Amino acid sequence: MLEVDFPETMPAFLEEFGTDDRCQDYLYRQKWPDGFRCPRCEGTRAWRLRNRVIWVCAGCQYQASLTAGTAFEGTRKPLRYWFLAMYLVTSSKRGISASELQRHLDVNYQTAWAWLHKLRPAMVRPDREPLAGRVEVDEAYVGGRETGRTGRGAVTNKSIVTCAAERDADGIGRIRMAVVQNASGPELHGFVKWNVEGGSVALTDGWLGYSGLGEIGYEHIATAVAGSGLKAHDVLPAPHLVFALLKRWALGTYHGSMSAKHLQWYLEEFTFRFNRRSARSITHRFQRLFEGAVRQRCRTYREIVQPVPA
Repeated sequence: MLEVDFPETMPAFLEEFGTDDRCQDYLYRQKWPDGFRCPRCEGTRAWRLRNRVIWVCAGCQYQASLTAGTAFEGTRKPLRYWFLAMYLVTSSKRGISASELQRHLDVNYQTAWAWLHKLRPAMVRPDREPLAGRVEVDEAYVGGRETGRTGRGAVTNKSIVTCAAERDADGIGRIRMAVVQNASGPELHGFVKWNVEGGSVALTDGWLGYSGLGEIGYEHIATAVAGSGLKAHDVLPAPHLVFALLKRWALGTYHGSMSAKHLQWYLEEFTFRFNRRSARSITHRFQRLFEGAVRQRCRTYREIVQPVPA
């Protein structure tokens, strides 16, 4: 629920959310916008336990934690620290690294790093609408340096990232990005079906992995680069610009250190920022992120660092 009268500057933000009581009031309004609702019996009457952010349902005596089921569940830090972290993440044009967040909050690096990884899933709206209209689709390698062969067939330690970008007369609209296992038809078709509305115009290069998009509900326009005299960025300018911005952002904010394990979440952060680049208010991003943080269960540190299944 976006609020129109929302603090825009750092001093105003700190004045509004400088105490835990203020932060708890805001979290309460976001979690229960129509008043308390018991998760067990749907009761609407409750009282708060003294010195704890727990409401006791008057009907069934269920103890409902204000932070349960949110990105703040189980935290031992004051809520005002979380609010400031989210403000710094969303108000900075390029985002913020864990080491910089550590300096601002005076917490250890492990805490700052974990918080950023807990907040990135909150940047993804589960009900977001798929891309539509004319959508350019391409893929690129993202990751560490690589020598030797280049191109889709190269043996590489980089990750393959796909990008779909809406394109119209005004430029680039919304985007979606995802890590794929390879550039095969099943992988690329799956990405398109998940992120692009059926019936849309899908513009790709001549790579065979995109063949058959017309048979699964898209108007497929493929333009082969080889032998055409065109450059790849001339055929699909939108994804190429997005990939260039992604790599510049990763280098400037994270010094290029986006691990393959967590790459998808970095892509979601970049997408969140890119799709809200024209927002008139910087606090629009804060409120959207907070909405997601209230919706999302907090990933534990153990879940974040656990090895990827083989």
